[in-house]
Amino acid sequence: MTDDAFKSDLLDVDPLMMDILLDHYKHPRNFGELDGANVVYEEGNPSCGDQLKIMAKTKDGVIEDIKFVGKGCIISQAAASILTDLVKGEKLERVRDLTKDEMLENIGIPIGPMRLKCALLALKVLKAGVYGQASWPGEEE
Repeated sequence: MTDDAFKSDLLDVDPLMMDILLDHYKHPRNFGELDGANVVYEEGNPSCGDQLKIMAKTKDGVIEDIKFVGKGCIISQAAASILTDLVKGEKLERVRDLTKDEMLENIGIPIGPMRLKCALLALKVLKAGVYGQASWPGEEE
């Protein structure tokens, strides 16, 4: 999906929030392999082909460093960038307590039902890697 096609799907979205999302997609934070990671988990979204691998170095219950690699739509890849920024330097309990709604709020644009799994893939992969929680966020509740 091109940037223009993506933007045309979201006519009621705050342009500033859209620019932030596109910036995370085009210039992802924490992108790349992480040598020495003690948390590594990879999964995809079969409905649209998104693929994501998250790697983290943890020590004493804190995420000291975190990176991701993947491919997919703007939402899935930008969400991974946003999530890694959000949890870097945080305690692992932060990952456990991070909710679907909080993740969607941090993405900053309205997410429809067709894109929900794209938006939550990074959260699912991180929680599965840290806690073995492999269900989609919101389904375990």
